[in-house]
Parts: sequence; structure tokens; C-alpha cells
Amino acid sequence: METHGQNSSQDADFVILGFSTSEHLQITLFALFLLMHLITLSGHLTIVAVTLIDSALQTPMYFFLRNLSSIEICYTLVIVPKMLANFLAKSRRVSFMDCATQMYFFIALGGAECFLLALMSYDRYVAICNPLRYAVVMSWSFCVQLLVVACVSGFTISLGLTTLIFRMPFCGSHKVNHFFCDIPPILFLACSDTRANEVAVFLVCTMILLVPFLLILVSYVFIANSVFRIKSAEDRKKAFSTCAAHLTVAMLHYGCAIFIYIRPKSSYSLDQDKVVSLIYTNVTPMLYPMIYSLRNKEVKGALKRIWERIFVSKGT
Repeated sequence: METHGQNSSQDADFVILGFSTSEHLQITLFALFLLMHLITLSGHLTIVAVTLIDSALQTPMYFFLRNLSSIEICYTLVIVPKMLANFLAKSRRVSFMDCATQMYFFIALGGAECFLLALMSYDRYVAICNPLRYAVVMSWSFCVQLLVVACVSGFTISLGLTTLIFRMPFCGSHKVNHFFCDIPPILFLACSDTRANEVAVFLVCTMILLVPFLLILVSYVFIANSVFRIKSAEDRKKAFSTCAAHLTVAMLHYGCAIFIYIRPKSSYSLDQDKVVSLIYTNVTPMLYPMIYSLRNKEVKGALKRIWERIFVSKGT
């Protein structure tokens, strides 16, 4: 019987319920989130381009920032286009394989981003707490190795977790109370005992979310201790400014994700979770480029130099 349930679930489509609102409001939401999506893509593409073009930004910190923006671009493209299409579509059906694929890339890219944020805090730790050895420790080859480890870890963990979730039988309703194939609403559809799967999800999310987040907090304890010992007020301000943007992004990213994933299934509230998911898949990715550029004199200086090189020089 269980085998039959698994087979039938793999042959059936899922239905993404999304947001149950009027047709007029659906169009309004489509326009709003399309605008936000375009702002998000343009912001992250700008950071990628600026950190590639400007010679002053060829440092490990901006190498990691460029790759963080690249991951964010892919991350939003996994979720948002399908969400936008569903605002206007009459049918919101998605195949079993497409749903699993979306979850796989969502977890993989989200996991890679979590590990990368931890690596960025390590970069700041070395730069501020051990500046004389920074160039030796954070060599380009070492930075590339760290990036590869972060990405491979995210994609490998995601493969195991996605396989575990989609091996469950879905023999009841196939209506996903969400706007994409996320972990909690898919677990709700399983018609078998999911306690083992919930434990696995909790362990994986602890590995992806809590461990990097705690490492970031520990890094900033050491960073703060070093900064407070700097005698020059100007140097202290500069040290804090280079860390403030990263810490803000980390708090936003980990805060939303920990709220959603590190808790038991019995405490899930899918309607509430849907709103929180909307924030970390649409709102926070849009804010990240603004946070990094508005609080960073080097990025603003690079943007100004590129603007003058392209437009002012042509005018003269």
C-alpha cells in the first residue's frame, strides 16, 4: 500500500494555492512584486558589475559580496517568476518533478548563502583582528576554495533533504498552501508519519542556519572587542561601517529563516509563514544592495567613478 501511495504521488501534480484574493488584487500584487523583482535584479546586477569593473574593489570582501549577489539573483529567479506567473494564471498546477526541482534549488542556494555569510564574517574578523596577516590568510586561492566549499555544501545538503522529503507518500490533497514548494507546506501534505523527516529537517536547518549564525555572532564578539581597543575615533567608525552592512543582512536573512524552519511541525501556521516567506524571498533580497551601497563609501565611490567614466567622458 505504501509503495502504491508513493507511486501515485509521483504521478500527480501539485496545486500552488498562492494568495486567495480577488482578481483585481491579484493584478495589483503582480505589478507590485514585478517592480520589486526588477529592482532586486538591477541592484544585485549593479553590485556584480561594479565589483568586477572597478579596480579598487578587487579585494576578498568584495569577491564574497559579488558572489553573494550572484547567489541572490539565482535565488530570486527560482521563486519569483513562478510566483508572478501564478498571479495571472488560471491553472496553478505544477508537476511533482518541477516542485521537487524548485525546492532543491531553493534549499541549495539558500544554504550556500548561509555559508557564504559566515565566510564574510570570517573575512571581517581576519581584516580587523589580524590585519597584518590579512593578505596572507585571505589569499585569492583560499577565497575561491572557501566559496567552492560553501556552494558544494549547500547543493549536497539540499540533494539529501529534497530526496528525503519527496520520497514520502502524498496520497491525500495535493494543494500546497504557499506560493512556492517550500518545506513546511509539503510536509503537511504527506499521508505518512513525518516525525523522522521533521527531525531530519531540523538537523539540516540547524547545520545550515544555526551553526553559521552562531559563528557570525562569535566573530563579531571578537571584532567588537578589537574595535573598542582602537584609539582613533575615525578608525573605529571605519571599522564599524565595514561590518554594519554585513551584520544587518545576516540578521535579516537568518532571522526570517530560523523563524520558519527551526520549529516543530505542530507550531506551523502556513498563512503566517507565507507572509514571512514573502518577506525573505522578495523584500529582503531587494534591500540587500541598498544596505551594502548606502553604508559603503567604497561602493558609492566606485559607482561614481564608473558613472563619470561612461557618461561624463562621453559628454566631453
